[in-house]
Amino acid sequence: MFVGRPSIILRVTLSTEETPRETFMAEVQQPPLNWEASASATHRQISSTLPPEVETCLKNARFLHLATCDALYPHVSLMNYTYLPSTPYDPSPVIIMTTNPSSKKTLNLINNPRVSLLVHDWVSHRPPTRIPDPTRESSPPPQATRSSLASLLLNINTSALSSISATINGTARIIDKGSEEEAWCKERHLENNTFGDQVREEQGVFGAPQNPASSEGDGGASCFIEGEEVRVMLVGVKEGRIADWKGGVKDWLIVSPEEQDQRGSETMVNGIS
Repeated sequence: MFVGRPSIILRVTLSTEETPRETFMAEVQQPPLNWEASASATHRQISSTLPPEVETCLKNARFLHLATCDALYPHVSLMNYTYLPSTPYDPSPVIIMTTNPSSKKTLNLINNPRVSLLVHDWVSHRPPTRIPDPTRESSPPPQATRSSLASLLLNINTSALSSISATINGTARIIDKGSEEEAWCKERHLENNTFGDQVREEQGVFGAPQNPASSEGDGGASCFIEGEEVRVMLVGVKEGRIADWKGGVKDWLIVSPEEQDQRGSETMVNGIS
């Protein structure tokens, strides 16, 4: 019996040495609960209103990215916008934007009204790298570094400010020209994109040239909202995804209050009810 013990001990030792690999494989096959496969729908949150973090992000961000698509390539535009949880004409969450009727994005959404938006509260200024790049132009301009306030703002720890990015999917439509809805949405949109003295102060700090359009306090936004040829675009929010700085993701779906009542406490896991 004693002769067999070394072989038994040897086998136990080998098994112990392989435990880390076996544990790793088990973790891959059964990942932690806070991990979600981003290629498919995660444990989706269903509600008649936007998730609070997405609503906060939409209320605080200055711009969003609008993606439209033709038959070949997506087209991404940086947009002023106005988020509203509802309007007198639509009980669901909507996002108001304006567009030139002959623009690429307008032509795209006429043929394909499905759009995707990206909004985030991440600090977008790229800090200097440890090894200076002589080919990279200074951003922001040197004028900004002369202000102690600007230097403070530019060097704030971005991890303390950055929280989430939200992808929002929905259907866009061009509001009928001359309608009451168009006038109402234009007024709300202009109110939301008039910033008073803040725009001029930012331009002075960051060395941006002054221009007559910014003297109105809206940074020139009014010419993109009130122009005769400008059309009002309304995006009805349908669904989306929240991503945090750690790589975690969470999907959400907007339903009508009636549909939410019908669902009751029903939840969806990986898109299956």
